Parts: sequence; C-alpha cells; structure tokens
Amino acid sequence: MKSFCIKTNNKKIIKYLLNNFSFPNTYISIRKFKIYENVIIHYTGENSSTFFNELSNNLVSLILNFYEEKLLKSIIKSNYFYFSESEQDIVLDKCLTYLKDTSSVEYQVRIEHIYIATLKYITNNKSMILTGFINFRLSNYMKILDYIVDTFVNELVVDREYKEFINLLKSYVNSKPSNINTVHFIYKNTDSVILDSNYKKIPFTDDIANLNYISDVSFSENDISLNTLLTLLPQKIIIHLVKESDEFIKTLICIFENRIELLSGSRDVPKNPYFK
Repeated sequence: MKSFCIKTNNKKIIKYLLNNFSFPNTYISIRKFKIYENVIIHYTGENSSTFFNELSNNLVSLILNFYEEKLLKSIIKSNYFYFSESEQDIVLDKCLTYLKDTSSVEYQVRIEHIYIATLKYITNNKSMILTGFINFRLSNYMKILDYIVDTFVNELVVDREYKEFINLLKSYVNSKPSNINTVHFIYKNTDSVILDSNYKKIPFTDDIANLNYISDVSFSENDISLNTLLTLLPQKIIIHLVKESDEFIKTLICIFENRIELLSGSRDVPKNPYFK
C-alpha cells in the first residue's frame, strides 16, 4: 500500500481533496496533529506510477485554483508596491485573463512545470506541507508568473505614458492659436500627404533635429505627420482615409478632438494626383 500525506489547515482545500480525488483503490483519512490537518491518501492498488500521476494532476489543479491568484498578487505587491491599488488590480486582471487563455504560450508550460515538480516530490517523499511546497519547490513556475506580471506591468507603463503624451499634446493644441484654417490629411501611412484648403501640398516638417512633438518610439512617417499638424495647428483637419483607420488616426482624434473630420478615400475632393 502507498500513502501520501498533504498537510494543510485550509478547510476549502481539504474539502476540495475529499470531493475531487476519486481514483480507484484509494481512500482518504484525515488526522489532526500538532499544527496541521493531515489529509492522507491511501492507495491499495499495484500500479503506483499511475497513482502518483493522478495525484500530481490533482495537485496541479488545486494549486491553480487556490494559489495562483494569491501568488500573482504577492508578486505584484512585492515588486510594484509603488503602483496604486487600481493599477495593481489592472495588472492582476490582465494576468488572470491571459492565463485562462488556452492558446497562450504559458498556459500549458506552467502546468507542466507544476506537474513535474509535484511528481518528483511525491515520488520521493511521504508527506507535503502544501504552502511550503508551493513557496520553495516551484521555482520554475514562479519564474513564469514573474515574467507574465512583468509583461503586463510594461504594458501598463506604456499605456500610462501614452496617455500622458496625449494629454500634453491636447494641452498644447488648446493653448495655442491656429496657424491655418483647414487642411486635408490624406492618410496612406508611409506615403501620407497634407494639403491646404486649395488642395496644394504642404511640405512636412521633417527636420529631425527640430521635431519637438514626436513620440519616443521612432522617427516614423507618422511622427513627422503629427509634428507638421502640431506646427500648423489647423482649426479643422479633414482626414481622408485611403487605408483603414488605425492607432495613429485614433491618436490624432484624441489630440485634436472636434477639429477632426473623417472621410473615406477621396470623397468631396477634386481630382488630385495625391488620390491615385
């Protein structure tokens, strides 16, 4: 007969083990010793390896259900204590949503790391203090959680910096007088054009040394377009979408707000070589 003891005082975990471990030729007894409730799983069959596999799989499910969220919270609070509570909650929610996605890279990998560590431990030991095992025996699993937290923290920081960048430019736009009434922005991404109200081309402000309003990401064509519009500060910007709207157009709408008018393609514009 093989027996393995899981030590815990968590009543929900004890109930979980009693209700979810139903392997043939097994029975469970519970004994209270000095510190812990001892959930002892007895196996009377002859296929020990199958029993250990089944027990490992159950412990994987138990750890994911009862501890993963707590572990993520602990990582976030320890490493990013300077974030506000709402920001910490945002990171946690993103991590949990990602880990529920069965198509994510880490979904199966983390399960495998827990399973391997658990199988190795229960094969070579007769008992386990559950919290101790989780805190000290799952280093590879914890590295995955650390990586996932860092990923979504970086995403949050980028999003926060983007919002600060947008608010800064909005303040600038609203505080300065317009230098031109109307411009037509023909958006073709890397081949965009800005025209005045008479449909004459306005040269881009493309001297990189003098780009005061570009983002920190790159000196892309979109950065130069944005800088030119911020230099002109038109009262009205008619955007002609030769291609579908994307993040850059959304950024322009956030910055210039009700100054923006969106048109699809060359509608309402005379024949012009820039609309080929």
